[in-house]
Amino acid sequence: MDLIINFTPTGMIPTKKMTAHVPVTVTEIVEEIHEATEIGINMVHLHARDHQTGEPTYKAEIYGGIIEKIRSFNRELIVCVSLSGRNFKEFERRAEPLTLEGDLKPDMGSLTLSSLNFQRQASLNSPDMLLALAQEMKSRGIVPELEAFDLGMINYAKYLERKGLLQAPMTFP
Repeated sequence: MDLIINFTPTGMIPTKKMTAHVPVTVTEIVEEIHEATEIGINMVHLHARDHQTGEPTYKAEIYGGIIEKIRSFNRELIVCVSLSGRNFKEFERRAEPLTLEGDLKPDMGSLTLSSLNFQRQASLNSPDMLLALAQEMKSRGIVPELEAFDLGMINYAKYLERKGLLQAPMTFP
């Protein structure tokens, strides 16, 4: 693959209150992805949403529903699940989407290589959490999508590589 076009139909922040156009249901998210595949995306970075509230969720069953529908129309699309530390602090929650198996197993999982401060909250990514998430992905054969926003984060990726938890070539979006 010469060029990767990574599409994120919704992030962790937008809600229907903010804009009616943000996809939050499984159907809405999948429709956006389907349209985007028709114009050339070949990777998708998923943020799943709770069915009732529209807020971000870590639930494997919701990620699985999205992945199942994606794979019904495009089996070649690279699927990355969000493992964000913005809303969820516990390893078990953050790693839950990685437990999907078979056709529902994601190809990649996001790994933000340090903590980040945003206007209203922080995305917490302690060294212990990063080590645990990297180990979980390695044990399940899921490739980390490395999110790096400064040189210190790239240095941390090199540290994880030295520990045997990452291997070249590394994927930075």
